Amino acid sequence: MPRTMQDFTNPGAAKAAPGFPDAPPGWSPDQAREKAREMGLELNSDHWEAIRVIQGAYMDEAAPPLRRVHDALDARFSASGGMRHLYEIFNGGPVTRGCLLAGVKPPEGAVDEGFGWKA
Repeated sequence: MPRTMQDFTNPGAAKAAPGFPDAPPGWSPDQAREKAREMGLELNSDHWEAIRVIQGAYMDEAAPPLRRVHDALDARFSASGGMRHLYEIFNGGPVTRGCLLAGVKPPEGAVDEGFGWKA
């Protein structure tokens, strides 16, 4: 039985990277590691979990609203400080930087405080 709309519409498409069931087509953990190096980040388990949460937010909707991505991250990391924790580990921009690492376009209005630019 198809798990996602992508499975239904394109059953022969390449499968997602192991451990990342909602990854966009063509995305790989190696790409995320390279992009993280460019951003000056050393990925840890919280970064990887944030990537999974973001990819999950994009699974059913190509461009989810900023609030949906923000709230999904905040809820998942509530035990460790929520968005405050994520701003610390992503150096100021968990939604924008997280989306870039996850291989998806940041939502409209997402601002990366670490770089001071609008995505």
